[in-house]
Amino acid sequence: MSTEAGQTTTFKRVMLKISGEALMGDQGFGLHPPTVERIAKEVKAVHDMGVEICMVIGGGNIFRGLSGSAQGMERTTADYMGMMATVMNALAMQSALEGMGVFCRVITAIRMDEVAEPYIRRRAVRHLEKKRVCIFAAGTGNPYFTTDTAAALRANEMACEAIFMGKNGVDGIYDKDPKTNPDAKRYEKVSFDEVLAKNLKVMDASAIALARDNSLPLIVFPLDEPGGFCGILEGKGTYTRVHS
Repeated sequence: MSTEAGQTTTFKRVMLKISGEALMGDQGFGLHPPTVERIAKEVKAVHDMGVEICMVIGGGNIFRGLSGSAQGMERTTADYMGMMATVMNALAMQSALEGMGVFCRVITAIRMDEVAEPYIRRRAVRHLEKKRVCIFAAGTGNPYFTTDTAAALRANEMACEAIFMGKNGVDGIYDKDPKTNPDAKRYEKVSFDEVLAKNLKVMDASAIALARDNSLPLIVFPLDEPGGFCGILEGKGTYTRVHS
């Protein structure tokens, strides 16, 4: 498709998945408004290319259900608390995007009509067709499922052409942690089956299987590299592509 700037991109509609930790900057907890704004600028740059954007943001910067469960909290309650954290992050991103003139909708899997829309697939598709960014919050609405799985699920329901997973500090998928292993090998391309077999920990296994079974490519790229998201859509940048 042609972009407004005369460039080209192979994707018309994509899912961007980022962790909640990506929003906390260097402060170690919560939301860091300058970091939220920086990521919003990356989203706006892609939106300005004419690409329709879905987003899923984790909640680990505020509360992580699995960690709460590990500390003795009942798992279902802990997971619902984690879902609420994703809504807070989604509202923060919505505020940043709308401050830049990008129309945006927060859509939740758990009803909270005073602050966000409930998830109705056809309505969400219509928002995308009207060039609004759709941020899907509260996971799948069910405990025991991560926001990775929510991203894969919504990407399939919205007919996205790829899932973009933004990571801080790494420029793709490695066979081992590059921060502690200088000899770690980066993959240019890797199959979903290999990701599962080698336990490469890109996304949880349910999300990987869902993307694989629906032939939905996954692109892992550095979120903290300015212009990285936009650059990949222009055919540039460093990333790893996970394919069927």
